[in-house]
Amino acid sequence: MNCPTSSLILKFLSLLCIHFTVPALAANSTFTRILLSCGTSGTILDANNFTWIGDIDTKYISKEASQNSIIPYQDPNVPTIPFNKARIFTTNYTYKFPLSPGRYFLRLYFYPTNYSNHLAADSFFTATAGPYTLLSNFSALITVNALNYAYLIREFSINVTSSTLNLTFAPSTEHSNAFAFINGIEIVSAPDDIFSVSTAYFGDGTNTKFPYDPSMAFQTMYRLNVGGQSLASSQDSGNLYRTWDDDSNYIFGAAFGVTFQNDTNVTIEYPPTVPQYIAPVSVYETARSMGPNPQINLQYNLTWVLTVDAGFYYLLRFHFCEIQYPITKVNQRVFYIYINNQTAQTQFDVIAYSGGIGKPVYMDYVVITVGSGQMDMWVALHPDLSTQTEYFDAILNGLEVFKMSMVENNLAGLNPVPTLQNTIDSNRANGKKSNKINARIIGLAVGVPCAILLFCLLVFMFFFVTCKRQKKNEKESEDGKISDGTTVWTPLSLYGISNSKSEETNTTVTGIGTGTGSYNSSLPANLCRHFTFTEILAATKGFDESLVLGVGGFGKVYRGEIDNGSTKVAIKRANPLSEQGFREFQTEIEMLSKLRHRHLVSLIGYCEENNEMILVYDYMAHGTLRQHLYKSRSSPLTWNQRLEICIGAARGLHYLHTGAKHAVIHRDVKTTNILLDEKWVANVSDFGLSKTGPTIDQTYVSTVVKGTIGYLDPEYFKRQQLTDKSDVYSFGVVLFEVLCARPVIINNLPKEEVNLAEWALFCQRKGVLEEIIDPYLRGKIAPQCFKKFAETAEKCLAEQSLDRPTMGDVLWNLEFALQLQESAEESLSLIGGTTSGEETPSVHHGRKELSDEPSTDTTTTSITASTISMGGRSIGSVDSDGLAPSAVFSQLLNPKGR
Repeated sequence: MNCPTSSLILKFLSLLCIHFTVPALAANSTFTRILLSCGTSGTILDANNFTWIGDIDTKYISKEASQNSIIPYQDPNVPTIPFNKARIFTTNYTYKFPLSPGRYFLRLYFYPTNYSNHLAADSFFTATAGPYTLLSNFSALITVNALNYAYLIREFSINVTSSTLNLTFAPSTEHSNAFAFINGIEIVSAPDDIFSVSTAYFGDGTNTKFPYDPSMAFQTMYRLNVGGQSLASSQDSGNLYRTWDDDSNYIFGAAFGVTFQNDTNVTIEYPPTVPQYIAPVSVYETARSMGPNPQINLQYNLTWVLTVDAGFYYLLRFHFCEIQYPITKVNQRVFYIYINNQTAQTQFDVIAYSGGIGKPVYMDYVVITVGSGQMDMWVALHPDLSTQTEYFDAILNGLEVFKMSMVENNLAGLNPVPTLQNTIDSNRANGKKSNKINARIIGLAVGVPCAILLFCLLVFMFFFVTCKRQKKNEKESEDGKISDGTTVWTPLSLYGISNSKSEETNTTVTGIGTGTGSYNSSLPANLCRHFTFTEILAATKGFDESLVLGVGGFGKVYRGEIDNGSTKVAIKRANPLSEQGFREFQTEIEMLSKLRHRHLVSLIGYCEENNEMILVYDYMAHGTLRQHLYKSRSSPLTWNQRLEICIGAARGLHYLHTGAKHAVIHRDVKTTNILLDEKWVANVSDFGLSKTGPTIDQTYVSTVVKGTIGYLDPEYFKRQQLTDKSDVYSFGVVLFEVLCARPVIINNLPKEEVNLAEWALFCQRKGVLEEIIDPYLRGKIAPQCFKKFAETAEKCLAEQSLDRPTMGDVLWNLEFALQLQESAEESLSLIGGTTSGEETPSVHHGRKELSDEPSTDTTTTSITASTISMGGRSIGSVDSDGLAPSAVFSQLLNPKGR
């Protein structure tokens, strides 16, 4: 456990304002809806039976611009309308929309692809609507790649004060060959008071009203139907045609509570203070709560993590409605609301604010963010016991986040930085902030500015006492114990200075702090190389941003060179705001220093100088497995390559479970943690959450749940009992992901198809699995190989861990499947057809097939190796010098996954 210093308070002091619901004001009296398909003519219906009008036939565009219609190749996963055509601008151009004064939703549709002689990578432009800057130097291609989307819809809300709205697209002057494009434009009338927060106050104790300006513009960052399914625009209320997304992709880690719906015939009745257009009934008829176990609820926060642009004001709108008996009266369910690790609301009681069960209520908060680039906004709920509430729980039905044009009418953020884990699933469980500051201390800092010295003394005393208390709670958490129920969680930093005793050595370890104190390292310098910070600076050219390979939960990863440029490495530098802190840093070093295997990523060394946490690995030239399964610009992996990669990863996991002196459970097996080197050899990576396995007289390890949604073993989640079969389950998900080449969670699909594991199991048992495999693989998989591979994946996903195979059995089956494939290729008997006589390529991406590599695993250290023969193929089992039990594993201040 680490504690913050008082300097963090000023750094992360943000202003909160709370808005209680007010009666609806007069709405825009004239309803308008424009659906403009750009670069085309005529009218056409989209998938929702909405009619789009080609802009060529309208008065919104000039005759000259009508010559710029381009018809691109369209990804079959992209909706046809309005993305089948686009309008290209190589010079500034303005659409002119005659509108009545009032507030409108403006939605811009972008599908970045190569348009004739215009490359998608060259598209950088600015978009303005009247006085508002919506986008600046915007690259739709960079954005979709970072988010793992195929297309974008950007929604804004603007106040039109004249009779015409001018929408201008201007190619960037900073890039050669730059051009602007647009596929579709939607304009919808909105109530004038939909964003009214004029009665709100800053949350600093000064009772000052928030300076709301009705002319302010907003950008919709998130609109979530919490606990429910995604809602299409046709399901929205008030003729606003908003879409509502499933919130599960934004839940922090594995602690995602429980979802429920209105199945007790509770009638949703909007009180006079809540206009019906605020949110549809469907939002209030579903919810997410922390769960039925009060003791578990006291040990974690129900948390959502939402990436936003730093340096802007944000309006957060929370939607609440009690729909679950027996919650019918005041003081039955009371909770805290935290935003960005600060207390936004205490003693929040939905019944008290709404007036009863089935009555919606919404709350608005305004926060200020500082800095530039992207940041994670944290939203968390936790039971508040100060009123001796009946149930220790919290609930949320919906959440909206809007960026506000508070400064120079600007809403334009920077283009996102590509990440290592190229997903929005996902799973937004990585790279989280942990600088949590007690709101009452913030109030003291603002309210008593003249007593700075006294304040600092109080802060120091408060944190000293709290740290000692929290360290005790943390140890109890690790031992499977809980508090007596009287200690309320308060936001504290995980990244400060702390002392923790190692169970193995009983010595004190001083954690990395934010101050300038010395660092007494207990890290195994004798087992891996220690780098000075000067060496790291030289290897990364001073952490040159052009060398960034990606951004993960720990921090940025840089490409570097050491030993006078003779060795390429990957250098992972900790973000001081990341919740993956010293414990995971030390776990990674201890694990990888004592484990050596051909299919485990090699740790070269580390650096812990200057309050830094830096890890140096072998450079993996081909990145993650996921990068080559979908949304990839390179050629798809062949089926043989995928089999070889799965076999390599299985070998690494099998060694973890059985080959080391003490069994190791990885706990976060997924395609982004399987790295590929220059020869496309699989290397299992990221051991920050790993655990040593149970002892001989135990069958499992009791531990808090951590992992990634979509890959997480349901038995482990329910019972908090970790076994090596938890890794087997996650690997089964990986196998189906490799076969189907799709993300494990896709929220906008029909309910039964959202979760890949569930959908693939359903199709497998119905005998139609071949219908959902990667289209590239059709006709290229031998039927017997396909059967063996699918059966192996299915067994891995058995509901009960006892019914799952061991990783050794999985490995044997995959080796056998590869033999079946190779035998079938000789007779060209492939599933779904034949190869028409052409030979299977032996070279892909400039490398030889993995079967050319020696089949016996090797090790870089002098370690005894044994070889087990399976079906004529050999599997190397490598023993290490031992992995001693350690108390330094993942962060356990709050038992939440990442």
